[in-house]
Amino acid sequence: MHDRIAPGVTRIATSKRDNAFLVDGDDGFTLVDVGWAKAPAVLLDTVAALGRKPSDIRRVVLTHAHPDHVQGAEELRRHTGAQIFVHAADRPWLEAGRVPAEGRCGALGRFIDRLPAFHWTPVEADGTVADGEVVDHSGGLRVIHTPGHSPGHIVLFHEPSGALLVGDAVFNRGKLAFGPAALAADPNIRRAGLQRLPHHISTVGFAHGVPLGSEHIPAFREFLAELPQQ
Repeated sequence: MHDRIAPGVTRIATSKRDNAFLVDGDDGFTLVDVGWAKAPAVLLDTVAALGRKPSDIRRVVLTHAHPDHVQGAEELRRHTGAQIFVHAADRPWLEAGRVPAEGRCGALGRFIDRLPAFHWTPVEADGTVADGEVVDHSGGLRVIHTPGHSPGHIVLFHEPSGALLVGDAVFNRGKLAFGPAALAADPNIRRAGLQRLPHHISTVGFAHGVPLGSEHIPAFREFLAELPQQ
């Protein structure tokens, strides 16, 4: 399933629980996140349904290096030739093929990361993205570093449309919430990053959950204003 959540921004449901986003740029598409190992087939089918070819995905920007966002990345690159970018703090994880023990603060998270099903083919990044920069040729995706869920977690703001792509900084599974603290690297710093989000937002796209349209932005802002310290 795919739907346009803002001009130039298409949500692709890569599974029942996970979303990636295809953003129109000046040289093709920028893909925000990939998904699990089966996600590339869904992504490529969607690109074909849009009347485009695999090589039109020119780059992938990862919100962070967790398996449900990166496991299919190397296969997608093999089919598309896309360059892959991640924040420097998560680059070692991406290139190691797993989240290290120190990458989760809770025992449950560390247990999950030992399981082979949660590892991935190591991915050598083509480059990194940094806080405040606009990704080249992306159609106006600005990087906002929001550490906590992982050290290099980023949110992407599509400046032309006002769409905010929040990765795992916020979940929308029935209600707005942080993800489980045990699965975060440092839950105590998640709130601070979210206080830096732009004010003028038209829609919010989540890696996990349904998007919020303009009529729900006041509720999103209220959620941000009332966030607990962790």
